[in-house]
Amino acid sequence: MRRREGAALLEALPPAALAIALDLGGHAPDSEGLAALLTRWEESGKPLAFIIGGAEGLDPAVQARADQRLSLGPMTWPHFLVRGMLAEQLYRAQAIRSGHPYHRPWRP
Repeated sequence: MRRREGAALLEALPPAALAIALDLGGHAPDSEGLAALLTRWEESGKPLAFIIGGAEGLDPAVQARADQRLSLGPMTWPHFLVRGMLAEQLYRAQAIRSGHPYHRPWRP
């Protein structure tokens, strides 16, 4: 199952994309760190593609294709929730980058 899903993910991935795999073992930045990473990734000039695996995790072929591995923390999340969490974190990162008050770094 994981191999089939991996093949489908790789097929859907644009060839020139900067592939960022959501992976439990990836780098887990704070919100400001993600904002800095997003800036660096965008400066590469490549389209960004975030890869979210299913319940079995990412196939090794997908992990090998990934340019970066990103973790949303040590807990395991269903991939449907990861989509929402990633969208919120990208929104937050953009708010940090633009100076919008959405992100409140003084709050614990």
